[in-house]
Amino acid sequence: MKRLTLCALAVSALALGACASLAPYGPQQGPRGQGYSEQRIERDRWRVVYNGVGAPGPVADMALLRAAELTLDNGADWFEVTQRWTDGRPDSAGGLRPSVSIGAGSGRYGGWSTSGVGVGVGLDLSGPQPTSTALEIVTGRGNRPDRPQAYDARAVRQALGGRF
Repeated sequence: MKRLTLCALAVSALALGACASLAPYGPQQGPRGQGYSEQRIERDRWRVVYNGVGAPGPVADMALLRAAELTLDNGADWFEVTQRWTDGRPDSAGGLRPSVSIGAGSGRYGGWSTSGVGVGVGLDLSGPQPTSTALEIVTGRGNRPDRPQAYDARAVRQALGGRF
Protein backbone atom coordinates (compact mmCIF):
# COMPACT_ATOMS: atom_id res chain seq x y z
CA MET A 1 0.00 0.00 0.00
CA LYS A 2 2.85 2.34 0.85
CA ARG A 3 4.41 1.70 -2.56
CA LEU A 4 1.12 2.47 -4.35
CA THR A 5 0.82 5.75 -2.44
CA LEU A 6 4.36 6.75 -3.44
CA CYS A 7 3.65 5.96 -7.10
CA ALA A 8 0.44 8.00 -7.02
CA LEU A 9 2.29 10.92 -5.42
CA ALA A 10 5.05 10.79 -8.05
CA VAL A 11 2.56 10.69 -10.94
CA SER A 12 0.60 13.61 -9.44
CA ALA A 13 3.74 15.68 -9.05
CA LEU A 14 4.78 15.00 -12.64
CA ALA A 15 1.33 15.96 -13.89
CA LEU A 16 1.46 19.23 -11.97
CA GLY A 17 4.96 19.93 -13.26
CA ALA A 18 3.80 19.40 -16.83
CA CYS A 19 1.38 22.32 -16.40
CA ALA A 20 4.34 24.70 -16.38
CA SER A 21 5.54 24.45 -19.94
CA LEU A 22 7.02 26.69 -22.58
CA ALA A 23 4.36 29.12 -23.80
CA PRO A 24 3.82 29.76 -27.52
CA TYR A 25 6.35 32.07 -29.16
CA GLY A 26 5.46 35.73 -28.74
CA PRO A 27 6.09 38.96 -26.84
CA GLN A 28 6.51 38.85 -23.09
CA GLN A 29 3.22 39.27 -21.24
CA GLY A 30 3.94 41.05 -17.97
CA PRO A 31 7.14 41.47 -15.98
CA ARG A 32 7.45 37.77 -15.03
CA GLY A 33 5.78 36.30 -18.09
CA GLN A 34 7.22 34.16 -20.84
CA GLY A 35 8.15 35.59 -24.22
CA TYR A 36 10.57 38.01 -25.84
CA SER A 37 11.52 41.58 -25.09
CA GLU A 38 14.09 43.79 -26.73
CA GLN A 39 15.88 47.03 -26.05
CA ARG A 40 17.69 49.24 -28.53
CA ILE A 41 21.16 50.11 -27.22
CA GLU A 42 22.48 52.02 -30.24
CA ARG A 43 21.27 52.46 -33.82
CA ASP A 44 22.31 48.94 -34.89
CA ARG A 45 22.82 47.31 -31.48
CA TRP A 46 20.07 45.51 -29.54
CA ARG A 47 19.56 43.37 -26.47
CA VAL A 48 17.06 40.55 -27.04
CA VAL A 49 15.78 38.50 -24.10
CA TYR A 50 13.58 35.42 -24.21
CA ASN A 51 12.10 34.16 -20.93
CA GLY A 52 10.67 30.68 -20.89
CA VAL A 53 10.26 27.51 -18.90
CA GLY A 54 12.08 24.20 -19.30
CA ALA A 55 15.16 23.20 -21.21
CA PRO A 56 17.46 26.07 -22.26
CA GLY A 57 17.79 24.89 -25.90
CA PRO A 58 14.30 25.85 -27.15
CA VAL A 59 14.45 29.15 -25.22
CA ALA A 60 17.80 29.99 -26.88
CA ASP A 61 16.31 29.15 -30.29
CA MET A 62 13.41 31.53 -29.63
CA ALA A 63 15.87 34.29 -28.71
CA LEU A 64 17.71 33.72 -32.01
CA LEU A 65 14.42 33.78 -33.91
CA ARG A 66 13.46 37.10 -32.31
CA ALA A 67 16.91 38.52 -33.15
CA ALA A 68 16.39 37.51 -36.79
CA GLU A 69 12.91 39.07 -36.92
CA LEU A 70 14.13 42.27 -35.29
CA THR A 71 17.01 42.46 -37.77
CA LEU A 72 14.70 42.09 -40.78
CA ASP A 73 12.08 44.48 -39.32
CA ASN A 74 14.78 47.16 -39.17
CA GLY A 75 15.91 46.69 -42.77
CA ALA A 76 19.11 44.77 -42.03
CA ASP A 77 20.25 41.45 -43.51
CA TRP A 78 22.39 39.84 -40.81
CA PHE A 79 23.08 40.00 -37.11
CA GLU A 80 26.05 39.07 -34.99
CA VAL A 81 25.76 37.90 -31.39
CA THR A 82 28.36 39.87 -29.44
CA GLN A 83 27.31 38.64 -25.98
CA ARG A 84 25.13 35.76 -24.80
CA TRP A 85 23.77 34.92 -21.34
CA THR A 86 21.80 31.83 -20.42
CA ASP A 87 20.08 31.54 -17.08
CA GLY A 88 18.83 28.06 -16.25
CA ARG A 89 20.09 24.58 -15.56
CA PRO A 90 20.70 22.11 -18.40
CA ASP A 91 18.23 19.75 -16.67
CA SER A 92 15.58 22.39 -15.95
CA ALA A 93 12.84 20.46 -17.74
CA GLY A 94 12.23 18.31 -14.64
CA GLY A 95 10.84 14.78 -14.72
CA LEU A 96 12.66 11.44 -14.71
CA ARG A 97 16.38 11.65 -15.02
CA PRO A 98 18.56 8.57 -15.09
CA SER A 99 21.00 8.33 -12.24
CA VAL A 100 22.80 5.41 -10.79
CA SER A 101 23.97 5.14 -7.26
CA ILE A 102 25.55 2.00 -6.01
CA GLY A 103 25.90 1.31 -2.38
CA ALA A 104 27.14 -1.79 -0.71
CA GLY A 105 26.71 -2.69 2.85
CA SER A 106 26.89 -5.58 5.16
CA GLY A 107 25.83 -6.16 8.67
CA ARG A 108 24.95 -8.70 11.24
CA TYR A 109 21.40 -8.60 12.51
CA GLY A 110 20.19 -11.15 15.04
CA GLY A 111 22.64 -13.77 13.95
CA TRP A 112 21.98 -13.19 10.20
CA SER A 113 24.61 -11.80 7.92
CA THR A 114 23.40 -9.41 5.17
CA SER A 115 24.92 -7.59 2.23
CA GLY A 116 23.46 -5.81 -0.79
CA VAL A 117 23.86 -3.52 -3.76
CA GLY A 118 21.25 -0.91 -4.80
CA VAL A 119 20.55 0.90 -8.07
CA GLY A 120 18.22 3.93 -8.19
CA VAL A 121 16.47 6.22 -10.66
CA GLY A 122 16.49 9.98 -10.03
CA LEU A 123 13.14 11.76 -9.95
CA ASP A 124 12.92 15.56 -10.12
CA LEU A 125 9.48 16.46 -8.76
CA SER A 126 9.99 20.22 -9.06
CA GLY A 127 8.76 20.33 -12.66
CA PRO A 128 10.02 22.64 -15.39
CA GLN A 129 12.05 25.61 -14.13
CA PRO A 130 12.31 29.16 -15.51
CA THR A 131 15.11 29.75 -17.96
CA SER A 132 16.09 32.68 -20.13
CA THR A 133 18.51 33.65 -22.86
CA ALA A 134 19.73 37.19 -23.44
CA LEU A 135 21.56 38.15 -26.61
CA GLU A 136 23.33 41.37 -27.42
CA ILE A 137 23.37 41.72 -31.20
CA VAL A 138 24.75 44.06 -33.83
CA THR A 139 22.82 44.21 -37.11
CA GLY A 140 24.13 45.00 -40.58
CA ARG A 141 23.28 45.20 -44.27
CA GLY A 142 24.84 43.40 -47.19
CA ASN A 143 26.99 40.31 -47.00
CA ARG A 144 27.16 38.54 -43.65
CA PRO A 145 30.62 38.69 -42.04
CA ASP A 146 32.49 35.40 -42.04
CA ARG A 147 32.49 34.94 -38.27
CA PRO A 148 30.96 32.08 -36.25
CA GLN A 149 28.53 34.29 -34.31
CA ALA A 150 27.21 36.13 -37.40
CA TYR A 151 23.88 34.89 -38.74
CA ASP A 152 21.91 35.44 -41.95
CA ALA A 153 18.59 36.73 -40.56
CA ARG A 154 16.46 35.25 -43.37
CA ALA A 155 18.07 31.82 -42.97
CA VAL A 156 17.49 31.84 -39.19
CA ARG A 157 13.86 32.89 -39.64
CA GLN A 158 13.34 30.15 -42.22
CA ALA A 159 15.04 27.48 -40.09
CA LEU A 160 13.39 28.37 -36.77
CA GLY A 161 10.19 30.19 -37.71
CA GLY A 162 8.18 27.06 -38.45
CA ARG A 163 9.16 25.35 -35.19
CA PHE A 164 7.30 27.70 -32.89
